[in-house]
Amino acid sequence: MAGLRLGPLLRYVDHASGTTATVWVEADRPCTVTVRCEDGASGSSATFAVCGHHYALVVVDGLTPGTTTPYEVLIDDRCVWPPADSPFPPSTITTPVPGEEASRVPLRIAFGSCRWAAPPGGGSPFSPGSPLRPPGDDPIGPDALDALASRLASDPTAVRPDVLLLLGDQIYADETSEATRRLIAERRDLKEPPGAEVADYAEYTHLYDESWRDPEVRWLLSTVPSCMIFDDHDVVDDWNTSESWQTDMRATSWWHERIVSGLMSYWVYQHLGNLSPAELQADPLYAQIRSVPDGTEALRRFAATADAEPSGVRWSYRRDFGRVRVLVVDSRAARVLGEQDRAMLDPEEAQWFREAALDAPGSYDHLLIGTSLPWLLPPLIHDAEAWDAALCRGVRGGPDGRWARFGEKLRRGADLEHWAAFPQSFRELTELVREAGSGPHAPATVCVLSGDVHHAYVAEPRWADEGPEARVFQLTCSPVHNSIPALMRVGFRFGWSGAGKWLGSLLARHGRCPEPPVRWRRAGGPWFGNQLMTLTLSGRSARLELVRARKTGDSTGSAGSGAGSSTERSGKPAASPESVSLETTMERSLTEGS
Repeated sequence: MAGLRLGPLLRYVDHASGTTATVWVEADRPCTVTVRCEDGASGSSATFAVCGHHYALVVVDGLTPGTTTPYEVLIDDRCVWPPADSPFPPSTITTPVPGEEASRVPLRIAFGSCRWAAPPGGGSPFSPGSPLRPPGDDPIGPDALDALASRLASDPTAVRPDVLLLLGDQIYADETSEATRRLIAERRDLKEPPGAEVADYAEYTHLYDESWRDPEVRWLLSTVPSCMIFDDHDVVDDWNTSESWQTDMRATSWWHERIVSGLMSYWVYQHLGNLSPAELQADPLYAQIRSVPDGTEALRRFAATADAEPSGVRWSYRRDFGRVRVLVVDSRAARVLGEQDRAMLDPEEAQWFREAALDAPGSYDHLLIGTSLPWLLPPLIHDAEAWDAALCRGVRGGPDGRWARFGEKLRRGADLEHWAAFPQSFRELTELVREAGSGPHAPATVCVLSGDVHHAYVAEPRWADEGPEARVFQLTCSPVHNSIPALMRVGFRFGWSGAGKWLGSLLARHGRCPEPPVRWRRAGGPWFGNQLMTLTLSGRSARLELVRARKTGDSTGSAGSGAGSSTERSGKPAASPESVSLETTMERSLTEGS
């Protein structure tokens, strides 16, 4: 008898008609998965198989616009969700109000990045799930997704996000928990590369189990739609930092299986849910994998090609939420890595990005660009990355000289690989933001949403010549659940200071870097902790809120997940709704004032 292994995850909700949604699940054997709603809407799909795992992405049709309706998941006509003993409210699908009326209903987009499901092994005095670990204790502080779930589960009147945008590092393939290391050690020798890091598809599936079986997060993702994109740790730290890095990795015995398995698992667990039902229907790979008993080889070929010829695959995507346009951009796999033509996006991806941003001017009030890596960094860090890129390019002593070798070593060691480290791409993104925000049909705001840097801040650019009519912001929020060393906190603060800017200017001069096309100021932050930002967009107004997770008391309860005990499945005890909460760190308007 088939059962539910992971999920459900509510992914795509159609904001044009308000009648369609997709729900992702993993079952433990081949079966037919049905999603049935109280309002009569439903959908069914047979599972498809990859590496012995069985998945379905169910398209639910016939939803009633402007409503919130509970749903249940059936496997071969047997109800498997919600569990009979669930302490959480029913999972629901909320559909938008259609047509002109939608412009009067606020849209709330919560975003963040970088979430350890459990701290890496050896990183704390307590092993995740250990009886020595106090219930509810977490050495890096409470998880912001847990805290959001607790708020929504305990208060039916709490305002829910309309979508959760997860901007990278949903899993950590290179920083595994002690529970994951134990599982890996049962399969292979940890003394052989890649050691305690994941090596293949089976080990990747465990990372998603560990992350999404967390009971609070599991319920949250079943009831709040989510959009996702990868960053480096979804595969490995420094993924595609440089051409020489890529050459070194491809020379190892283990990298090919790692990157192929990483892209395969990303396609299954994250990418498919980003697509609309129409895009799914038009996807030849999705059709092929669903048409055969085992789609493993087809998906392996696709993933291998995506790594070898990244310009042939687009992981970026566009979502329109009424009069809000969201472009989520792949900042990792689409890179061009040759030092002399280095670019964040290959030409095909860059052209798609430009066309999507400028399409149908006047049809949207807000343009949101989701990129895991910030466009605008603290000025010192920006100048350091531009300087380092110039050294690696050979402006001091040539591309094979001492400065170039130093630059490459520094780039890898200090993670100098954001937009600033791709100077031409930085300038092109800056110009695209200016162009999209200009003209008689300019949106009210153009906001770049990012994560990665394990703190939060707001930056506002200023153009020396004619700038856009729209208000433009860099909004950075990270981590959801991770840590940052005290020295890095000091460094990020120093990066915004007058002394930091002066030091950065010296580096830029040494690297013969041209003046950036825009200057920017820190409009808020830096803030540290496990946190989420939420943009509330209503008409042409925009408000921003930053909330931080905090502990409010020890948890002694155990919330069931329907898939075994929460400690066993997620590596930590489940929190009761009262054990963690969200406190507002900052709230401000982005469209009022100067």
